[in-house]
Amino acid sequence: MSPIKLLLADHGELAIVGLRAVFEVSDQVQVVGAARDGIALQALLVRHRPDVVLMDHVSGGFSARDIRDGIKRSRRTRFVAITHDPSPMMVLHAVKAGALGYVKKDCDLKEIHDAVVSTAAGDRYFCGKVLETLRRAGHDAERFIAEPLSCAPVTLSERECEIIGLIAEGKSYTRIADQLHLSAHTITTHRRNIMQKLGVNSTAAVVLYAVRNGLASPNHFLFNAGQ
Repeated sequence: MSPIKLLLADHGELAIVGLRAVFEVSDQVQVVGAARDGIALQALLVRHRPDVVLMDHVSGGFSARDIRDGIKRSRRTRFVAITHDPSPMMVLHAVKAGALGYVKKDCDLKEIHDAVVSTAAGDRYFCGKVLETLRRAGHDAERFIAEPLSCAPVTLSERECEIIGLIAEGKSYTRIADQLHLSAHTITTHRRNIMQKLGVNSTAAVVLYAVRNGLASPNHFLFNAGQ
C-alpha cells in the first residue's frame, strides 16, 4: 500500500519540525508539505491532494474556516485538529467545520500517529483528553464520535444571544419571557434550539458558553456566590 500523504499546517516552526520528526520514522505516513498560514494551506492542498491534514486551527494565520474551505478544495482530504489546550468551543468549531479528529499537542507520539492513520481510513479520532474536556463542559462527547455532524458553522441569532445572556444571569424562563415580551413556550423553544446549535445538554454548559463568549460577566457569579 502507498503511504498516507500528510500535510502539516501550523504557524510555529518548532511545531512543524516536531511533527515531521514524529512521522519521518513511519512506514505508513509520508509528510508531503507544511503550511504556515491558511493561504499556503489552500495552495498546498491543490498541489499535493493529501489524504490527511494535521492542523492547528488556532495557530496564527489559521482558523476553523480553513478546514471548511480546504474540504471544498480537496474533497478526499480529511482533517485532524491538533492544539495545545482546546476549549470546548474550539473543538466544536473545528468539528462543525469538518474535522474528523482532534488531539492535543501533549498527547503521546503514538496517539498522534494513530489519529492520522485512523482518520485516513475514514474513522473519527478524538483523544481521551479532548473528550474529557467536552464532558466537563456538559457536551455530549460520544455524539462527536458516533454521529455525522453538519459542516455548518455555529451561528446564533441576536435574540438567541440575548436569551443566553439572561439564562446565564439565572433568570427563570417566566422572567425572561416577561422581559422580552414573549411567551414562556417561545423561550423554551429558543433554549432547545440554542442547545442543539451548541451541541450541549445542560444549562450549565450554556452558562459557560455565555461567560467565555462575552454574553455574561463572570463577575456576576463571583459577587453572587455567597448570597
